[in-house]
Amino acid sequence: MDNAIIAGVGIHPFGRFGDKPYTEIGRDAVSMALKDANMDFRDIQAAFVSRMYLPATSGVKTLSTLGRTAIPIVDVEAACAGGGACLRQATTAIVSGMYDVVLALGVEKMPRGFMDPRQLYDLWQCHAGLTQNPMYWAMNARRHMYNYGTTIEQIGKIAFKNHKNGVNNPYAMFRKAMTMEEIMNSAMVCDPIRLYMICAPDEGAAAIILVSPKVAKRYTSKPLILASCSHRVSAIPFYNVAYYTNYETGNPPITTTSAREAYEKAGVGPEDINCAEIQDTDAFCELEHYEQLLFCKEGEGGKLIDDGITEIGGRLPVNMSGGLICKGEPVGASGLGMIFEICLQLRGESGPRQVEGAKVGLAQSYGSMGHVTVTIIKK
Repeated sequence: MDNAIIAGVGIHPFGRFGDKPYTEIGRDAVSMALKDANMDFRDIQAAFVSRMYLPATSGVKTLSTLGRTAIPIVDVEAACAGGGACLRQATTAIVSGMYDVVLALGVEKMPRGFMDPRQLYDLWQCHAGLTQNPMYWAMNARRHMYNYGTTIEQIGKIAFKNHKNGVNNPYAMFRKAMTMEEIMNSAMVCDPIRLYMICAPDEGAAAIILVSPKVAKRYTSKPLILASCSHRVSAIPFYNVAYYTNYETGNPPITTTSAREAYEKAGVGPEDINCAEIQDTDAFCELEHYEQLLFCKEGEGGKLIDDGITEIGGRLPVNMSGGLICKGEPVGASGLGMIFEICLQLRGESGPRQVEGAKVGLAQSYGSMGHVTVTIIKK
């Protein structure tokens, strides 16, 4: 058995929901996926649940709202790449032949503001002031600008595109188009990254139900093939150093390594991708991932946005959902939220943000300490 089949998808909108507990947020996403797959929770044989800020056994607590069926439920944590890592575990459970119906759920209820550095970094790093993520994003951007002439306007154009796309996503936290002037004049977070170029932590959930090919017809008339799901961790044990090593030593970034694995397993190349949802914790992250996913040569990411390639209607639309910049990032759920969007696109169910004729989609997420996942889905 080479592939798992996506039979059902569900989502809880991303945003802020007051006192609504994470258990209900997650339950709502799973309920939507179950309805989509024409099944009952009793059909689920195993579940993997991605979360980062929630308490221990939060997967069991969430799924218990749908019933106690004695299935194995495993919590998964891989920072911002947790959703993709969770999906990989679910895929492995299907492809191994152990189960025929497996649930992947991502759920999160994030605190406001920057993430508590003590959760990610050693105490010495905290004392040295090396613990706020935008620092690393900004250093990446400045290095790229120095090496390749990438401009702040190109970074701003990516934010402009994503805010425009987010208007048409009912599941996004921010649904207001921004002018280039508003983006470029928004508050500085960490030079050159400005407020409207960056994502916000929030709350939400997304659920994907995988089935084996032998039972797929029982549950869905619109199956999608999960062609590959790669999860890698950088050999460099620090936040974004893996990116710098590309400049200094010629070693490929871990995103490129993961992408090559995913392309080979799926039997496609970057030229075959019709649409993509990729990590845009800030707008420059999206630009660098154009290159690392091999959509263009290193240093040419800015040209893709200048030429309209990654716009809806362009050759390779990226972040049709508005990306994390508009959806926000509930860390445990964000990766599966990307998968949800790709599935809607391949089914032709994305409404005003639909990519016409999409048959192959890619989702990529990048997490702290070098976690990367790349997933390719085929119609």
